[in-house]
Amino acid sequence: MTIAITGATGQLGRLVVESLKTRVPAGEILALVRDPAKAADMGVAARAADYTQAETLGPALEGVDTLLLISGNEVGQRLPQHRAVIEAAQAAGVKRIAYTSILRADASPLVLADEHKATEALLKASGLAYTLLRNSWYAENYAGSIHGAVASGALIGSAGQGKISAAARADYAQAAAVVLATDGHENKTYELAGDTAFTLAELAAEISAKAGKTIPYNDLPEAEYAKVLESLGLPAAFAAILAQSDVGASQGGLFDDGHQLSALIGRPTTPISALVASLLP
Repeated sequence: MTIAITGATGQLGRLVVESLKTRVPAGEILALVRDPAKAADMGVAARAADYTQAETLGPALEGVDTLLLISGNEVGQRLPQHRAVIEAAQAAGVKRIAYTSILRADASPLVLADEHKATEALLKASGLAYTLLRNSWYAENYAGSIHGAVASGALIGSAGQGKISAAARADYAQAAAVVLATDGHENKTYELAGDTAFTLAELAAEISAKAGKTIPYNDLPEAEYAKVLESLGLPAAFAAILAQSDVGASQGGLFDDGHQLSALIGRPTTPISALVASLLP
């Protein structure tokens, strides 16, 4: 039995490997990474695998039974990259692919969902067993915003009163490890989200309590928020995606109260207050 993880040296990938090592022997885990040298500290075997270099994927997947396909981070390029991995997995005889998608990818108002929805369709058409791990937002996505809010005196966004069911990256990683290491997840879709949802106004209140000063939430029009993000150094295209994601949150795109994540990991998810407390001791 060999379980492989793509992007294993990334922030999510490393956490998945660490969690998986508590469930299966390290000798059954394979890190698929662009540079195996960067995986030398992980305590598992590593092979070179690059989403953009299809010739690396077949050899990397040889002998793999179960694959975790962590979605690529190049928005706009992910679908061909994912297709290359899926096709290589078919040719290599991989039996099941688990894929890190986005919450309710088939109905999400977030533009980010488009590539995930298309990748899910590829998986369903592949003939391979699949498991869709539809992750909501990472709590860590707000780390920069929290520091910025304290420095500037206000939290900004375009999410209105939309509730956001975020959880810690480690929570999602643990769920992936459970799915990879146990049976009964074939052809299933999990909507994974935090147990406790919050609005950005509520996040601002949490920041205020920890910072010891009042930090309001200022809700901005989408275009204006994108311009602010640009002014902070983000590329225009990425700033636009983040602003649109906030608008999607205002439409319920990042809210879920099904508690499938905590059910999979067997404990409550990590609340946003824990991130705030870790950043503002």
